[in-house]
Amino acid sequence: VQLQASGGGLVQAGGSRRLSCAASGGTTFSRYAMGWLRQAPGKEREFVAAISWSGGITYVSDSVKGRFTISRDNAKNTVYLQMNSLKPEDTAVYYCAADPRVRNTTTPLYWGQGTQVTVSS
Repeated sequence: VQLQASGGGLVQAGGSRRLSCAASGGTTFSRYAMGWLRQAPGKEREFVAAISWSGGITYVSDSVKGRFTISRDNAKNTVYLQMNSLKPEDTAVYYCAADPRVRNTTTPLYWGQGTQVTVSS
C-alpha cells in the first residue's frame, strides 16, 4: 500500500485545514482501517485519529477531540482529516497510515510520506 498525504501548509491559530491521503498500490483500500499520526520536532510520533474500513468506528486522540474529524471515501481510495480550531501545538508533520485493525497505534502496518502543518500564533 502506498500512501500520499497532502493538504498541509501554513495556517493561523483558530483556522481550519483539511488533509487528504490517497492510497494506491493495487490493494483493496476498503479492507484497511486508516488513520493519521503526527510528529512535531523533538517529539515522539503521536496517534491522532483512526477510522474503520466502513467508516462506522472512529477514534480520535484526546488532544484533538472536538476539533479534528476523520472520514473516508472508499470510492476514491481517500481518507481525510478535517482540522478546525487549530492551535500552535498542532504544528507537526502529519502522516497517513493504514492497518488491518482500527486502533490507537503509532506503529501501523503502513504509513507514507507526511505533509507539514504549521500553525502560527
